[in-house]
Amino acid sequence: MGAKDQGADATEGRWLVIPRTLCFVTHGDDVLLIKRAAHKRVYPGLYNGVGGHLERDEDPLSGAVREIQEETGLDVTNVRLRGIIHVDAGEANGIIVFVFSAEALTRELIATDEGTLEWVPRERALDLPLVEDLPILLEKVLESGAEGELFFAHTSYDEADRLIMLFANAH
Repeated sequence: MGAKDQGADATEGRWLVIPRTLCFVTHGDDVLLIKRAAHKRVYPGLYNGVGGHLERDEDPLSGAVREIQEETGLDVTNVRLRGIIHVDAGEANGIIVFVFSAEALTRELIATDEGTLEWVPRERALDLPLVEDLPILLEKVLESGAEGELFFAHTSYDEADRLIMLFANAH
């Protein structure tokens, strides 16, 4: 089957998504979080994991590793897909987030215009002003350990713009 047979041009009336990665990098008992810069359009001043948009020529794993390297300067190991989140934010397009965990080989970070990088003890992470789904995701990814089950979720927002996060039943 060739490129034309993939059906990528059949977009009329279809739900389209923007692919992104989100990674929780650990070193010992600490997790790396980024306090998003005040000038950022998305989540200014809130803590999040590192990540970003997938490029046209990369798969989710390569994109996660690239984003970690670009935003932190870290080399990582044990990069694992932990979950996939389908986000409906009420716009014409949605978002697919590939959630990863990884382990840093060092703690040495670079400066980034994305925000301020901080190594945070896991037990203190929930005390920070987090992106709204992070308390749930940190528990799913960090508390489930290295052998945690892959999760699938759908998020949307109610009439009051509150997050609704639904997880698929484990089979």
